[in-house]
Amino acid sequence: MAIGRAFPEVDPAERDPLITGSKMAKLADFQSNGAMALGKKLGKNPREVAAAIVKHVDVADIAEPLTEQSIAGPGFINIKLRSDALAMLVTRMDGATLGVPVPEVKETAVVDLCGVNLAKQMHIGHLRAVIIGDAIARLFERLGHNAVRQNHVGDWGLPIAMVTAKLKQLSDAKKIDMATLSLDSMEKLYKLSQLECAAEERGLAMARKYRMGPKVIAELEAQVEGAKEAMAHAKQTLVKLQAHEPAVFAIWQRISDITMKACLDTCAALHSNVKAEHSAGESSYALELGPVVEELTKRGIAEESAGALIVRVEGLEEPCIIRKSDGGYLYATTDVAAIRRRVQKLDGTRVIYCVDIRQSLHFKQVFGAAHRAGYDINLATKKPARLEHAGFGMVLGDDGRPFKTRSGENVKLMDVINEAIRRAAAVVNERSAELPEAQRARVAEAVGVAALKYADLSNDRVKDYVFSFDRMLAFEGNTGPYLLYALVRTRSIQRKATAERAIQPGTWTNAPIAIGEPAEKTLALTLLRYPGVLASAAEALEPHRICNYIYDLAGTFSSFFDQCPVLKAPDDATMLSRLRLCALTERVLADGLTTLGLPTLERM
Repeated sequence: MAIGRAFPEVDPAERDPLITGSKMAKLADFQSNGAMALGKKLGKNPREVAAAIVKHVDVADIAEPLTEQSIAGPGFINIKLRSDALAMLVTRMDGATLGVPVPEVKETAVVDLCGVNLAKQMHIGHLRAVIIGDAIARLFERLGHNAVRQNHVGDWGLPIAMVTAKLKQLSDAKKIDMATLSLDSMEKLYKLSQLECAAEERGLAMARKYRMGPKVIAELEAQVEGAKEAMAHAKQTLVKLQAHEPAVFAIWQRISDITMKACLDTCAALHSNVKAEHSAGESSYALELGPVVEELTKRGIAEESAGALIVRVEGLEEPCIIRKSDGGYLYATTDVAAIRRRVQKLDGTRVIYCVDIRQSLHFKQVFGAAHRAGYDINLATKKPARLEHAGFGMVLGDDGRPFKTRSGENVKLMDVINEAIRRAAAVVNERSAELPEAQRARVAEAVGVAALKYADLSNDRVKDYVFSFDRMLAFEGNTGPYLLYALVRTRSIQRKATAERAIQPGTWTNAPIAIGEPAEKTLALTLLRYPGVLASAAEALEPHRICNYIYDLAGTFSSFFDQCPVLKAPDDATMLSRLRLCALTERVLADGLTTLGLPTLERM
């Protein structure tokens, strides 16, 4: 408003004061940089522009009066909050919602996460899809929105039919017991079925071309013939599976049950909210694909190209292929149908895919095709939903390559979780030997899981990162264990107040907050940032913003505690005020960690 009064000729859309936190805490709490941009636009000296703005600013209710002395450098306007106003803002924040406003418009965020495949173990490549997706869903829930999780399970199609055929063959021959079948055994059979259906056509052609001898040629001919028979059998099995033939479908159901139990157990071990009701396998779309393709063809959105059906996408050279030339459907076909369901049946206003960033082109094609079809129109709002790919980088080993075992196999995710807990236990047993064994085990489990998840979430989502147990389990620096310790420290102070000073929590819960010391002011300003951090993290789909904030808050609290005695404060009023700041810090740290999906502790 002050800019408008000083310069009414400036368009309202260009009157942004550009207020940011001050980098010089001794001079100001915030600074306005808008005078520089306005000066350039108006052809005036920025300091003169700043002086004109200052004359029209009235912030007496919250900040110290602005004068010529408030202007610094080329035209920055320094703003210093009044201590009593700051105390009032912190007091107002110390409510049930921690200052997070109830949304005016409630979103429904449909979050695609996890994404396992039948007959396969979850591996390290699933880690980010689970915990980033869960953190984003939790974040929307924390902000008062609806979050619908969707575990898009790869449970249909020819690869699944191959292993189903193999298992039925072995079961019929009494060579395996489906009742005691393990996921490890099933994964081996999955790989074997893939090999048995892979014909060495190229090898046979080379053998014939270079006349490698009748024995070699005969062996390759037998392999090719056998692979063709296996493939034909797998295709027949797929037809029976699609028709829900009881004997075949029972084998598939057993594969699904074993895989999904392992998946949900792993997600539970990660303290991630991925349950059975969140699963939406490709099989659930099987009956929708044909009608979707038929509709897109009738409406002229899909067109034939080299025998395939494609949807051209604005801005992309590569079209979205929705049916192959042999009549088969693709992942893109299922994903287009999934968008229609997620927007028009699940009422999604934001549809978010937590999937490897290398799938960016795929999602651009799918989003473009769905938009052309109008499948992104929310039936309640009559507006397009936001289709977003929250892509993430890879987990790398020390060699800078995708994290693998020494033999080159994918590292099982449950093995990683168990190893993190085992290593955490070694540290906890050394640091906290006085705790009972059962309590040490609980602490180790929380520390191990928090370390693993925080090491991932604290990295910029789109970037690769190097996996290191030693770094993630450190109790110093920006790590999960350090933040759990910071939280426990705030809780310990409150327990001591009751145990050593006989002060009941209710005494400080409603105590007046006074901001006097610089460390108190820094802590108060940091606390007040929390609602904005949550909002910006949700808008950008970047959980690492919350990580950066709670690490900053933990460090700010540590400085406050060192510089501002709490239980040895100079008077009771100051002690109770500082206890309330401790309690509020504890609540914000716990809330942030819970929003990220990290376990918390009372003691360590």
